[in-house]
Amino acid sequence: MRILSSLLIVLSISIFSFAQNKQEKAISFLHTNGQDIVNESGQKILLKGVGLGNWLLPEGYMWKFGINGDRPRKIEKLVTDLIGKEKAANFWKVFRQNYITEADIKRIAELGFNSVRPALNSRLFLTEGEKPVYVEEGFQLIDSLVTWCKKYNLYVIIDMHGAPGGQTGANIDDSPNNIPELFIERKYQDQLVELWVKLAQRYKDEPIVAAYDLLNEPLPINTGAADKYKHLLEPLYKRITAAIRKVDQKHMITLEGFNWSNDWSLFTKPFDNNVFYQFHYYCWARPDNLNEIDEFLRKRDELNTPIWVGETGEKGNAIYWATTQLFESKNIGFSFWPWKKMDTKNTPYSINKPTNWDLIAEYSKGGAKPDPEIAENALNELLNNVKLSNCIYFEDVCNAILTRVPAKIEAENYGHDGLNRSYFVLDTTNKSKYYRKNEPVKINLESKDTDQFWSEQSVELKQHEWVAYTFESLTAGKYMFSLSASATQQAAELRIFINNKKVKATVYNKEFKEISIGDYKLKKGKNTIKILVNSGIVKVDWIRIGAGMTNIIF
Repeated sequence: MRILSSLLIVLSISIFSFAQNKQEKAISFLHTNGQDIVNESGQKILLKGVGLGNWLLPEGYMWKFGINGDRPRKIEKLVTDLIGKEKAANFWKVFRQNYITEADIKRIAELGFNSVRPALNSRLFLTEGEKPVYVEEGFQLIDSLVTWCKKYNLYVIIDMHGAPGGQTGANIDDSPNNIPELFIERKYQDQLVELWVKLAQRYKDEPIVAAYDLLNEPLPINTGAADKYKHLLEPLYKRITAAIRKVDQKHMITLEGFNWSNDWSLFTKPFDNNVFYQFHYYCWARPDNLNEIDEFLRKRDELNTPIWVGETGEKGNAIYWATTQLFESKNIGFSFWPWKKMDTKNTPYSINKPTNWDLIAEYSKGGAKPDPEIAENALNELLNNVKLSNCIYFEDVCNAILTRVPAKIEAENYGHDGLNRSYFVLDTTNKSKYYRKNEPVKINLESKDTDQFWSEQSVELKQHEWVAYTFESLTAGKYMFSLSASATQQAAELRIFINNKKVKATVYNKEFKEISIGDYKLKKGKNTIKILVNSGIVKVDWIRIGAGMTNIIF
């Protein structure tokens, strides 16, 4: 019995040591290597994560607020106006405790993301005034985040979303006077440098912290701020980086261009050997054509550094699948924005809108002030609603972001590996007139509803032509396959290859109709489906893979 007990103890220790070693290997400092981000073993890491927006820097649109609540200071004033200073202080303390918890981080990891980007407001870490002091409570929130991320193997990119004085002068930062005073007054630059040094000192030995994002979306063009101050941006980056390197030589630094991060004209040569560059990608207009990223790819070659999409999102599944698939095909990581927000269907999680919240929203737009008791009850309900366990999960959103099934794949979102790999057409001299204009696959515009997040499009294929789609499956098993297609002239025959399984299908209808293909096995990991026209001419609208999908918004 003693021998058995001893063996069990040894076995337990071995299992624990193995698990510990495995975790230690998973958590290692990241650094740049040419155009790749790699860990200490030289393994390439593609950062695919979510932005923790609204947690430490509230943004008015996520609260459904108007002009009197469109930025942090206004939101704070509005809450104080409604419930008083003392209750407001407690509200914000509980809000930050509840909005992002260990449960959120665990879930983000479970869903398959590998990183988070917390958006910091400098005021939570450094007070304002002539003699600013550090606020330990703010640092403790990041400490907790880092601890949770270490537990679940998620990298952290620390994002200075609201710098001292404000870096944009717009509603996305915390500028006190709606101008980018960071670039106007030296004291704010000094404070920013000191704050970054403080953060670097605190996390210099934390490998789970992947990078420091020095400034979010500085200096927009539309306000005139870029023209006035853009020449100051890179010198400020150099100053911050030099200060950080005195205390921390290990962590990557990511730099954003001016004009919402996307103008990189100021970047000519990396001034640090562990830096990568960042742009933000939103399809504010319907994606009649995927936004061009060629300029960023050219700049990557010129700078010979990795590039990364620090924010993308705020639209719908067709766009998410199209864009993240494009990024990955070009060796570009991304961070989806945001993880959750109120009363939505286009983020992984939605926060339920509290009772009578519309009254508070109307007040933020200049309407009548709600009764104090009603306002307090609504705000208290919000504190409960922001907890992950009380939010609504949208599987379809996550699957679209991570290009995995169950899903509905729009036909125009075939792969990006080029001729004979992702598609084949007989005439390669033609170019698409509407979508993916650099490629010869014929894409038709079926409808263009200005109220939609995207247009309805189809892929038209002739005999011998084909398109192929790659997607992930979390588990091996059977899935139900169907597609929406039409035959333009007469009955058309299809050959559909699900991995190596060949399936025949006939399209008789001249209008789009869903056609069942049947149930077929998928393997865990990457799978492909290829649609080949054996005879006739076919238009394909979409492919549906999976059964039992709920809350699906396409």
